[in-house]
Amino acid sequence: MPLSVVILAAGQGRRMNSDLPKVLQPLAGEPLLQHVIRTARALDGATLYVVYGHGGVQVQQALAHEDVEWVLQADQLGTGHAVMQAMTLIPDDHTVLVLYGDVPLIRAACLKKLVDAANGGALALLTVDLAEASGYGRIVRDAAGNVTGIVEHKDATPEQLAIREANSGLMAAPAGRLEELLLGLGRNNAQREYYLTDVVAGAVQAGERVVAIPVASAIEVLGVNDRVQLAQVEAGLRRQRTEELMLAGATLADPTRVDIRGTVTVGRDVFIDVGAVLIGHVVLDARVRVGPHCVIRDSRIGAGTEIQANCVIEDAEVAPECRVGPFARLRPGAVLDASAHIGNFVEVKNSHIGAGSKVNHLSYIGDAQVGSAVNVGAGTITCNYDGANKWPTVIEDGAFIGSGSMLVAPVRIGKDATIGAGSTISAGAPDGKLTLTRARQTVIDAWKRPSKHSEESKAAAIDQALKPPKPSSG
Repeated sequence: MPLSVVILAAGQGRRMNSDLPKVLQPLAGEPLLQHVIRTARALDGATLYVVYGHGGVQVQQALAHEDVEWVLQADQLGTGHAVMQAMTLIPDDHTVLVLYGDVPLIRAACLKKLVDAANGGALALLTVDLAEASGYGRIVRDAAGNVTGIVEHKDATPEQLAIREANSGLMAAPAGRLEELLLGLGRNNAQREYYLTDVVAGAVQAGERVVAIPVASAIEVLGVNDRVQLAQVEAGLRRQRTEELMLAGATLADPTRVDIRGTVTVGRDVFIDVGAVLIGHVVLDARVRVGPHCVIRDSRIGAGTEIQANCVIEDAEVAPECRVGPFARLRPGAVLDASAHIGNFVEVKNSHIGAGSKVNHLSYIGDAQVGSAVNVGAGTITCNYDGANKWPTVIEDGAFIGSGSMLVAPVRIGKDATIGAGSTISAGAPDGKLTLTRARQTVIDAWKRPSKHSEESKAAAIDQALKPPKPSSG
């Protein structure tokens, strides 16, 4: 059957104490609603409807890249009312799956069970067993174990509050029948709202089949209503993602201290130390080692490469058997060929570092093309920006750049050229030659180190130095 997914995202989320709509609160660097949409997309052929209300403009702008139908719930009259806003757009021969924009960890495999049951004509509910079910609707069953209804927490009797089986809120049903049940809802409850859960009692009274499907893990249906629950969901997602990495062949020094904020692919025998933050699309090939407290965003790290402690890598491509860090930064456009070394307090931006080349200490390489087997000495800077334009530096194979050198772009350093330490090179350097710029060393015999002045003499010296110059008599 064709599938329509209705995602309820109209809630204000007062308990978040935030100017940001609840469904835009960040989870692993992305809005809660983004996670729900991504899971729904995993269901083949689904058409998505997002019911919005509070902060609607913000929500639509934040998810403008998503191909969804936006449905306004102008008046907040309950979950049943919210679903009804979308039902007017959904054909009767569809199956409808109802999700929540603040329940982000549900898995597609679990949702497929709901959809399959609804395709068979049942009203399918996702339930969860909770030792403490405060705030959740309870699943009410008869003596034979059949579902007879759902009672909301605020409307439950003391006996019903003792029930551990709770309603997750997620359900699926044939569209035509669900619409009929929604039209029969009333507001005779503590909240004076149209409860979606009341369709269950309506289906039971009509003699229709109601199927309750238990969820495998309670964390999948944990909703987010405040920042404490947001932290719990964050921990749950972190656990899910780190387990996936470990099953794929990675060793994590402490899975509770690694943050996965995107899609991470790992090869065999990858090692990730504590405090690593992996953002966006990251690929760690076989035997990569990531040291403690590194941040890697939208980058690929080649096999056997070691990223030492406290490195930041963004939009970079690192070939196999490289060494980076500690305290190195690879900015967007950095490309390292095989066995390149980038050392401590080195920054590389929009530059290609050739095979076997080394930039090991306290250097900045920007807008540069560095050949193979190049050695860049400590404190070298490519002076690539003149205040208005960026200019390239080319360093050919085998060049040796002495420490403390300034390469003023645009400039070319020839093959096997040597730059003497402390040089400022602005006119290029020929192949195979030593090039240097250095003032003659001078010793001033009569010079004496300054001695401490009294406060009075110091003040007088300052006054004298700061007097405006006398106008020229000429």
